[in-house]
Amino acid sequence: MQGSDRLPEMDLITAFIAVAETQSFTAAGRRLGRDPTVVSRRFQTLETMLGVRLAERTTRRLILTEAGRLYHERLGPLVRDLKSAQREVAALADGQPQGHLRLALPASFGRMWMSRILADFLKAHPLVTAEVEYANRYVDLVAEGFDLAVRLGVLADNRLIARKLCHRRRVLCASPAYLAQYGEPRHVDDLAHHACLRFSSSSQPDAWSFATQGGGVRSVPVSGPYVADDGEALAEAAVAGLGIINATDWLVGRELASGALVPVLSAFPLIDEGAVYLVLPSRSGLPSKTRAFADCVVEALRSPPWRIEA
Repeated sequence: MQGSDRLPEMDLITAFIAVAETQSFTAAGRRLGRDPTVVSRRFQTLETMLGVRLAERTTRRLILTEAGRLYHERLGPLVRDLKSAQREVAALADGQPQGHLRLALPASFGRMWMSRILADFLKAHPLVTAEVEYANRYVDLVAEGFDLAVRLGVLADNRLIARKLCHRRRVLCASPAYLAQYGEPRHVDDLAHHACLRFSSSSQPDAWSFATQGGGVRSVPVSGPYVADDGEALAEAAVAGLGIINATDWLVGRELASGALVPVLSAFPLIDEGAVYLVLPSRSGLPSKTRAFADCVVEALRSPPWRIEA
């Protein structure tokens, strides 16, 4: 069978639909803005490709054959669906934000600071739905079909489009009750005599690194009664008076603002690389839903809500 598996080009299909609906090469040419001879050649090319006559022509009339009527009946709805799909996709790119948004957010940071941003965004854009993975793994945005991610620390994959939202800061802090009972450390060496709450997933959970005045790094051994892989759990332990925590400002910002935790050793800056980043799979061709949410996040974190100034 000639050309049975080969799909015709769109200009051939467009010409056929116009001819079938106007029953005239001249009228079809006017509809398409093409010379009637161009429309006629495309119609004939399609017949050759399909290996079947689609219309009977006379000097005065054009009548679809049985094959032509069948082809038009099957093809017409498909073309209308295609045009509708094109309009819908164009609306996703340029119109009101709509569609399904897949996000990858860090577990604790996402729950604490992104959930409200997302909720406000969804209320403002009722045509958008969202699916969120709260996890501390680095997802493959393209392979796993995510529209946007927020990442903390240092970005290892420079193939992605990343925008720094804000710096993060590290702070040592403890509850007033702990400091009243055990005293406040005055120097990093004093940490040897204090209960230190340690994050087991850090590269060196048993040592905290400080910047020296000469631009170097001093690593101080620490120990204590509690080590965990969850920052929120360690922060709760610090509020309960269990010890001193080495935390990012976004993790303990609310506790510092309320006075449940207070900074210690502020004159000795901790070493911390990285920041808070918004990550996209591509810079161009983003749907309006993704652009709108990215803009929302950038604006919300322009002045980090967890940050208090000493």
